[in-house]
Amino acid sequence: MSIQILQYEFLGPIKLQEWGPPMEKVVFLIMSRQNDSFNIIYAGNCEKTSDEGYLTAHSSFKCWTDNSGSEKSLYVAIFPTSEFGNEEREKILDKIIARYRPVCNPEIKKEEKPQYKVRPKSDLQNTSTKSLCPCCGSEMKVDKVLDNTTIIRCTECGLSDTRLNS
Repeated sequence: MSIQILQYEFLGPIKLQEWGPPMEKVVFLIMSRQNDSFNIIYAGNCEKTSDEGYLTAHSSFKCWTDNSGSEKSLYVAIFPTSEFGNEEREKILDKIIARYRPVCNPEIKKEEKPQYKVRPKSDLQNTSTKSLCPCCGSEMKVDKVLDNTTIIRCTECGLSDTRLNS
């Protein structure tokens, strides 16, 4: 039996109680079964283990059972990654976490909001004065003048900006 998560073919899901080692270089998913569907509640990876209690002794095990109702509702799916390095395994894990947002993954990265710089109105209206690049500090020069806007470009790093014409 297999299940496809994103573009990856996972083995399982099988009942957590029926899982047994060894497990080497895998991304694993802990899933809760609700009627005929499986919900991913944790995504992790493992370099190598032969310990039968690896999953039941996991630091997130209590969260798994709390979110599934009981240990009997827990399933595991495994994606072997022996041909991948640690970095690639981490990328796969990050993609799954970003897409499915498992409730028991404490390391879910919050989306960072971009930092915007509010320019004074006088800076936006007058493109004939020298503008400095926010990236490298070099002078920005007019690249193109359009109907309602002017495009300026940094002479050093090539960053461009658009200014409204008055």
